[in-house]
Amino acid sequence: MVRHSTSGNTLIVIDMPEHNPGNLGGTMRLGLRRTVFKTENSILRKLYGDVPFIEERHRHRYEVNPNLISHFEQKDLSFVGQDVDGKRMEIIELANHPYFVGVQFHPEFSSRPMKPSPPYLGLLLAATGNLSAYLQQMCKPSSR
Repeated sequence: MVRHSTSGNTLIVIDMPEHNPGNLGGTMRLGLRRTVFKTENSILRKLYGDVPFIEERHRHRYEVNPNLISHFEQKDLSFVGQDVDGKRMEIIELANHPYFVGVQFHPEFSSRPMKPSPPYLGLLLAATGNLSAYLQQMCKPSSR
């Protein structure tokens, strides 16, 4: 990963502003954090049960350069989840792709054999050609 550029190119991934690159100890964004979905039209939102927000564990010190977000979104890479302040982009999805998602958190921390984390469940469903049917079934009203 390129952390610093001397070539004059704009960096896509940057150190978070509160992170001191010279001091790596104790500078990570750690722990359970809330991610708010910006749209109802999100694969991951549907996989999480169509909730307005989720809470997942974080362990990182980098983020997408906020100055480039609008450029990415013009190319159909949508930032569908963000932190509660709306400053940090937490979830991306690529439009018109069966399953292209990225998350800033660590979904593996909460994944279990009989209850996989929604991002992993989505990957498995997409790989087996079952994601669309699963999402359609989830969106149907209950017959109870």
